[in-house]
Amino acid sequence: MANFDIGANLADPDTYERGFPHDVFRRLRREAPVYWHARGHEKGSGKGFFAVSKYEDVRYVGRTPAIFSSEPGITIVDQGPQDFEAGQSSMLQMDPPRHARYRKLVSGGFTPRRINALEPMIRELVSEILDEVAPRGGCDFVTDVAAELPLRVIARFLGVPTEERTTLFSASNRLIGFEDAEYGTTEEDGRAGAIELAMLAHRIAEERKAEPRDDIITILRNAEVDGERLSDLDFIAFFVLLTVAGNETTRNQTSHTMRLLFEHPAELAKVRDDPSLVGSAIEEALRYSPPVMYFRRTTKSDTEVRGVQIPKGSFVTTYYPSANRDEDVFPDPDRFDVTRSPNEHLAFGEGEHFCLGATLARLQLRSMVGGMLERFPDVRLAGEIKLLRSHFIDGVKHMPIRW
Repeated sequence: MANFDIGANLADPDTYERGFPHDVFRRLRREAPVYWHARGHEKGSGKGFFAVSKYEDVRYVGRTPAIFSSEPGITIVDQGPQDFEAGQSSMLQMDPPRHARYRKLVSGGFTPRRINALEPMIRELVSEILDEVAPRGGCDFVTDVAAELPLRVIARFLGVPTEERTTLFSASNRLIGFEDAEYGTTEEDGRAGAIELAMLAHRIAEERKAEPRDDIITILRNAEVDGERLSDLDFIAFFVLLTVAGNETTRNQTSHTMRLLFEHPAELAKVRDDPSLVGSAIEEALRYSPPVMYFRRTTKSDTEVRGVQIPKGSFVTTYYPSANRDEDVFPDPDRFDVTRSPNEHLAFGEGEHFCLGATLARLQLRSMVGGMLERFPDVRLAGEIKLLRSHFIDGVKHMPIRW
């Protein structure tokens, strides 16, 4: 394991102020693919971590939960007792066999049949959103367009009343974006967002008890595996997870996709000339700028990766944007190519924790990006792009556009 100063603190949100530091990770992949990062997060105890940057190793860690555990937490911010207890009810912080049991409980709401049946509704929502902004000749793509689709889809999917949609948006922003002053400056504010979502989940669950419907909430409340149902706490944890995962990440990926097309006009021209490339362009945007930068695992035993000794109880972080640009896997990895094939990126994670909502996310991305380019063929960037201040989520806060 090489010991050197990489010139960046990977735990500091300011490091990502101008985007993911690909130059730093290019050097790590070359010189120290398993790198001991001695500095911890500003909000935590300062515990260091092993940064894993190459595709093969990121896949290995993700596919080996017997050694690399999710249960103690998934970020390098240390958790207090309350956070730890709540986190144990989230599938993101479960290991097998418990994870498999819970995933089976909720997967009934994500079958291909159920997701594909949503396409007409999603296309209708896209038209509705674009109708609202069309007369203005321009807007903030993030807040007015990209944020609206997953918000409305998740609201419909979860049966959230229209008047409660703003709660979904503001609470999930504060839960994920607590490092950014625009959304809230404290972890307490993030916890308050989680509490608001939990209260909303409880209200909707109570409504479904009185009046069941053919929706995912009723499925989740009634699903059984081996005679076991989701407890109230488990249900609330899943509701919060689905709200954040289904809202924040899809919004940011939609924004990144349009940003990348604006920044690569030759590639944008290809998609405009051949709309069948929309799906391929989305996969390339997922590879090039995935919304989740890393997940943390904690080692259950002494182990090693690529010859580096990793003691039991160590934090190990797997960086997806770096894996997605591994020179050993992707030819010319820093080139944004909407025709790239094959494109086996890791934007949706790996192994046990592969994103349950990947099919739904792809459907929304295709519908919105395709709809946007069809409706506004001359759409263009019209000002400065502002990124989220975060060490965990590669987010876009604002992106002014005109047409």
